[in-house]
Amino acid sequence: MSTVIIGAGIIGTSTAYYLSQSEAFKGEIHLVEASPLLFASASGYAAGFLARDWFSPPLAKLGQLSFDLHKQLAEEHGGHENWGYTPSLGTSLEESVGAGNGADWLREGASRSTAAARSGSGECDGPAWLKRRSDVDIMSDGSTTAQIDPLLLCRFLMDKCLSRNVHLHQPAKPISTTRTPSGTLSTITLQNTSTQEEITIPCTRLVLAAGAWTPQVHRTLFPTSKLSLPITSLAGHSLVLKSPHWPPLKLDKPDDTGADPSVHQTCHAVFTTDAQAAYAPELFSRLPHGHIYVAGLNSSTYPLPRTAHERIVDQASIRILKTTAENLLGDDFEVVRVGVCWRPVTKGGLPIVADLGEGVQGEMGGEEGVFVAAGHGAWGISGGVGTGWVVAGMVEGKGMREFVGGLGV
Repeated sequence: MSTVIIGAGIIGTSTAYYLSQSEAFKGEIHLVEASPLLFASASGYAAGFLARDWFSPPLAKLGQLSFDLHKQLAEEHGGHENWGYTPSLGTSLEESVGAGNGADWLREGASRSTAAARSGSGECDGPAWLKRRSDVDIMSDGSTTAQIDPLLLCRFLMDKCLSRNVHLHQPAKPISTTRTPSGTLSTITLQNTSTQEEITIPCTRLVLAAGAWTPQVHRTLFPTSKLSLPITSLAGHSLVLKSPHWPPLKLDKPDDTGADPSVHQTCHAVFTTDAQAAYAPELFSRLPHGHIYVAGLNSSTYPLPRTAHERIVDQASIRILKTTAENLLGDDFEVVRVGVCWRPVTKGGLPIVADLGEGVQGEMGGEEGVFVAAGHGAWGISGGVGTGWVVAGMVEGKGMREFVGGLGV
């Protein structure tokens, strides 16, 4: 059984990772990535904030599963050192705008803190890198929230996949598929976008995990399909900063002041509002490189490029983020990176994780052997590992209704 996964971001790579470590799976695994730069969209440019219980009921089990898998990966493979896996203290500077329904906060221009399941309460002084540290409200004590650098995690997963003989086709795009007379998927033709050369490889299982580009891929491969994947893109600009106040000094043992030697182990997530710019900034301190990630400025009209590496950063949006950073951090930070990525979103805020042979949202797709995993919005990193585990099980024919019920199946 040859499985082809379109999209080598967090979900596609996680699917290949779990499928390649399954003793029951027999067959080749192919990852297809259109961009000449790996992880050029949300998988490399997202915040990397993880939560276990900040989800609406249809997503609850998938969220819990993914958080636990993130923790397991970190414990087994040195996640703290290698991709900065660290408990994160969730805090709010003030009440967030647009309370929302807990599922579609992203499209409403609100903060993900509107969906938070609070595991902490009271006030604290806030992180040392925050200029305004008084009256910070604790939303999460770090027991069910964590922080990673998503680019480093994705690179780790990809390295593991390649070491297990997963085939990477990059830069390449799918052109067409064929089926046997009985209707079973048989082959897929790929085009190398640098050389224009085409190759045809066996394909009996096909996973569409191309993020915001997933509907385009589906239309290309199945032009006569009556099924339409209701996934659109939401662009988000971001800054990665270096502050002299983060990370705090690492201590091998308590000093004369009684400072806790583990203080450097705690990251912070700060959710607030910017009334002047009319958006909900989110700031995350990250390890292992000691960065602070600033985002929250989103647009549903910012154009989706042909491939992620062709991004054009809007300098006006970057100026707004820099002004927010100066207001919250002071002016003694260094800009390490500016970026924009495109999150795949759905109207109701729920991702589509489905077997298209069974249909999506009540429509019969009739596309046997084809699976889709996209539409996670801002929770692509947090839920991506769990989604990969679930989709790998679906490809193997395991029952996964417990985790995907209500998500477009």
